[in-house]
Amino acid sequence: MKLQLKPLLTAALFVLGGLSTPALSQGAGWFVGLGAGATKFDDSCPGGAVVGFTCDDNGTSWRAFGGYQFNENFGYELGYANLGKTTQSTAGVSADTFETTAFEASLVITLPINQWYAVYGKWGVYRWELDRTTTGTVAGTSNSSGTDTTVGLGMAYHFNKRIALKVEWQRYFDAGFPNAAGTTNVDDYSVRVVFTF
Repeated sequence: MKLQLKPLLTAALFVLGGLSTPALSQGAGWFVGLGAGATKFDDSCPGGAVVGFTCDDNGTSWRAFGGYQFNENFGYELGYANLGKTTQSTAGVSADTFETTAFEASLVITLPINQWYAVYGKWGVYRWELDRTTTGTVAGTSNSSGTDTTVGLGMAYHFNKRIALKVEWQRYFDAGFPNAAGTTNVDDYSVRVVFTF
């Protein structure tokens, strides 16, 4: 019985090695990428507003990023993200537009599923910048900034050793926003293309 199991075990190890090698080669090295998606700003539209008040807490995002993957499981990512614009307005009085951007640095932990697919999580810090533009009876501009944490979850599909497509959810905690709470969490849902070299 032992003599029959040994060839099967050897064959299984060769198969597992063959499956893991492409994922490892795809995951290691320097990478750059671009992404675009949609954002949702939590609690940015106050409740109980006066008649004629409107608010849009959805935005369109884009980003550029790069980093280094040490092996198939660990890497880091640096990036810039424009998280889009949101608006608040009161008819006949004023309108406010808020644009949020972020510089970020994250640790990325990846779990390969096979030679094509992988899931990953990320944790890091980001520096947010908020620009506010007011038009109407009281016009002007203002800005604020701060630093907080960001987390994300995603799935990657590797077309080959050099190109991958990612679908990712990322949350930015406590970005500045002039509401009752003073801050808002921003959820970014994006599609990203990654080039490894």
